[in-house]
Amino acid sequence: MNASDDARLELRDNGDMPSLCVGGAWTLSHYQALTPRVTDLRGRVGPGMEIDFSSLTALDTAGARLLCELVGAERLKGTLTNAALTAEQRTLLETVASSFAVSGMPPQRRYQFGDVLEHIGKATYAFRDHLVGLLGFIGLTLEKLACTACRPRRWRVAATIAQMEQIGFNAVPIVALLSFLVGAVVAFLGATVLAEFGTTIYTVDLVAYAFLREFGVFLAAILVAGRTSSAFAAQIGSMRANEEIDALRVIGLDPVEWLVLPRVLAMVLALPILTFIAMICGIVGGMTVCALHLSISPAMFLSLLDANIDPRHFFVGIGKAPVFAFLIASIGCLEGFRVSGSAQSVGEHTTSAVVQSIFTVIVVNAIAALFFMEMGW
Repeated sequence: MNASDDARLELRDNGDMPSLCVGGAWTLSHYQALTPRVTDLRGRVGPGMEIDFSSLTALDTAGARLLCELVGAERLKGTLTNAALTAEQRTLLETVASSFAVSGMPPQRRYQFGDVLEHIGKATYAFRDHLVGLLGFIGLTLEKLACTACRPRRWRVAATIAQMEQIGFNAVPIVALLSFLVGAVVAFLGATVLAEFGTTIYTVDLVAYAFLREFGVFLAAILVAGRTSSAFAAQIGSMRANEEIDALRVIGLDPVEWLVLPRVLAMVLALPILTFIAMICGIVGGMTVCALHLSISPAMFLSLLDANIDPRHFFVGIGKAPVFAFLIASIGCLEGFRVSGSAQSVGEHTTSAVVQSIFTVIVVNAIAALFFMEMGW
């Protein structure tokens, strides 16, 4: 039975040993005509059946793929040694059979519970590798900082001041406004709850404790993490994509010393200032609500603040700012150095820098709060 005038596929019954005759031109032009015949005979080709290629006149990749589907890639490769084929046809069939054996492998059976465990394992290893890389980068930054601390000629004062302007001065309006609004909300909610017990006067203590210990540094750090950490990652990442960092190394300059240290120092100096501004604006927001809705005048508010709030709460809050600043700046710079060179990579690592910075601030702040509480500070 002919599949077409120029391409033949016949199953011959020679008694005990049937054979498969492949003849004619097995090329792309006869692919559609041969496909139904290959599908019909696929299940009838036994493991010991002889394959006769003596009448095969032409063969291309499409025809070789059909033969692989009919006979099987591994079996076809085993029958090529003694087959009546030209050297070109034998090479083509070997190449297609090898490719077909790899791409045609049946997918492994998977289980949903196993997939979940595999995903957890991969995520755990990725987190470990990322944490080790971050700790290594922090150590490298501290080493460079120690090496340059005793060498004033290597200080990049102008670059540090320029970064402080971008990090600190330009962020003052948004930090002040957000802290004022959050302080007002905290005072309003506190007064609403405390009114049921007739102790609205303690709203002053609530606002002061919240902003001096937690909200002031927390809000400033979150805003800086979203605003500045992404900028660090994008700036250094763009330089890496444009091979400017490689150029620094070529001319003998250390990228960590020239790019990381000014940003880290500027962040460490700017964030405590922003934290102090956030504390003041948050307390002012709470004082405004107390004056408008609780009949607590600003003079009484400040008097209660001075009488009831210990200065150590201020030092607890302001002391966390340099730690947060160093971590945020280190994460942003590290993600910039991890950019692979494409615009997509710059965007991915910029987003990663923001997420990691905010996550780190929340985790470290929670650990610090538990530590201070246990220490009675």
